[in-house]
Amino acid sequence: MSSRFTENDLRQMSSLGLSEEAVEKQIANFRQGFPKIELLDAATVDNGGVLRLDDSQIDRYTTAYKQASKGRKILKFVPASGAATRMFKDLYAFTATYFGVDYKIEKEHPAVKEFLQHIRTFAFFDDLQATMEHAHADFGDYMDRGDFATVINFLLQDRYMGYGGLPKGLLKFHRYGHTQRTPLEEHMVEGAEYARMDDGTVNLHFTVSPEHRALFRRKVAEVKRFYENAFGVKFHITFSEQKHYTDIIAVDEQNNPVRDDEGRLVFRPGGHGALIENLNEQRADLIFIKNIDNVVPDWMKHTTIVYKKALAGLLLATQEQLFKYLRQLDAGATPAQMKAMARFVEETLRLELPDGFAKLPAKEQATRLHAIFHRPLRVCGMVRNQGEPGGGPFFVRDSQGVKSLQIVETAQINRNDPQQEAILAGSTHFNPVDLVCATKDYRGRYFDLRKYVDPATGFISKKSKGATILKSQELPGLWNGAMARWNTLFVEVPLATFNPVKTVNDLLRKEHLEA
Repeated sequence: MSSRFTENDLRQMSSLGLSEEAVEKQIANFRQGFPKIELLDAATVDNGGVLRLDDSQIDRYTTAYKQASKGRKILKFVPASGAATRMFKDLYAFTATYFGVDYKIEKEHPAVKEFLQHIRTFAFFDDLQATMEHAHADFGDYMDRGDFATVINFLLQDRYMGYGGLPKGLLKFHRYGHTQRTPLEEHMVEGAEYARMDDGTVNLHFTVSPEHRALFRRKVAEVKRFYENAFGVKFHITFSEQKHYTDIIAVDEQNNPVRDDEGRLVFRPGGHGALIENLNEQRADLIFIKNIDNVVPDWMKHTTIVYKKALAGLLLATQEQLFKYLRQLDAGATPAQMKAMARFVEETLRLELPDGFAKLPAKEQATRLHAIFHRPLRVCGMVRNQGEPGGGPFFVRDSQGVKSLQIVETAQINRNDPQQEAILAGSTHFNPVDLVCATKDYRGRYFDLRKYVDPATGFISKKSKGATILKSQELPGLWNGAMARWNTLFVEVPLATFNPVKTVNDLLRKEHLEA
């Protein structure tokens, strides 16, 4: 059978680390689509899908973390790729249509009105004012005469401050008197508070875009010594980028490959699910995962720090129990021990053993239990629903008929099915991306995390490029399908631990301002 691709196409694929077979599989996914997730129930506190820790448990697990983490390598893993462009979408829309002082900004652009009213509050304002002065433009004069578009352009355009094209992690978010901090710096401070190892080392790993890597390195070089002296730690900060072999071909509405003006195939990054490859390369006993924009000033950090330690303590206690069971199975577990293991599977891991499991031969029971326990482990913080968009915790049944706890995005749910819609409506929590992970097995070897991905949980979406509609595909999400085969615990965490910055005006919320 002749190939649809030219020799130049194949060379292009090879340069990305992709085979023709892999690209054809991607196109087949576009044609077939991905199945919707079968929800069995929302995971809630009432049905035990989400754990709620009382004060005594929080104390116990934070103490357990302090003790059990001794001698272990700890890492904080922060997805930080992507520009901040979407943070400023309202400002971009305004500057594209603004024609003078008579424009009804209050009615047509309320978000821009709010931004301008409080512009001096933002941590980056001093830099904006200084940038304008350097260009012999007086901020006050432009504001007085209503030339708001020019003020905004000084903030966003590359030839001035360039905030529209910078990575979100390098924007100034928070003010501390006459100094300001970026999210990168806030993650450094957080890491010093809960990810410090015995020798004072704090390991942080940021996944970044290739075009931003040098900017991140420069910022780290600028601030590293200051924070090391301030917290008495030694930072070890590393970076990685999404692997090109996780890129996915773009197709049109007829699922034909799209080409650019030079006739080359168009490939797009595979979404944050591609980061399972980056996570798989990390070598640590305990890994905290949190998004780059979910940071708060120091006065708000206490709750986050306490719950991070508690989640880590719970993870280590659960891991210890799993390792104990695995060693018992290796040694030849007794019937009483296997009965206790089966109870742990159903009551703690909330997995479903097959009907008649107790009547299976002991050797088969042991084999099945071993397979369940011998997996990567994650503990995920979940926040009570407050109308925020995003995935949530559910009991699901996969294509093999296995029931498990999963984080599911609304796009993965069949909204046309009344029963599925009712389960979605009954959900009580959503995913703030607050994870603690253990990726080593009981023999001290690292799991190959790629073996625990559910490939049937990708996403397909449509995007416009001029008059053309393009289809794009994302790999199974990092904390969704990319971790589908992990052992999972969901724990309720306070709303105070979740303060992402999706639009620039989110920085005006009290949680991001000085106390």
